[in-house]
Amino acid sequence: MVTVKEIKTAENSQGEKFYGLIVQSGAVPVKSKRTGRVYFTAKTAFVATTFDEETATSLIGTQFEGTIRKIPTDPYEYTIEETGEVIELAHRWEYFDPALDLEEQIVDIADIMQA
Repeated sequence: MVTVKEIKTAENSQGEKFYGLIVQSGAVPVKSKRTGRVYFTAKTAFVATTFDEETATSLIGTQFEGTIRKIPTDPYEYTIEETGEVIELAHRWEYFDPALDLEEQIVDIADIMQA
């Protein structure tokens, strides 16, 4: 389950403005590589929408089925806003709803059955 925490304005490749949702997972335990101690955090991801600002804003607090998963990427630099520190990352966080994959499988099977 993920919760919509805020909206964010973004721009597509044609320079058009659109609104996305920042979704957050529930609390998850992780182990620090540096100290070996366990702490809790929540994963966040940006999800694009076709909504106007009012509709996107109205979704804050809404919960959706699904999770946030780590997706490997080519290495890139990321600036931590709070500290200004620049780090290198090789992943991004993406919203994932297994039910959508299941629907695609059902469609694919139906296509096969008609052939």
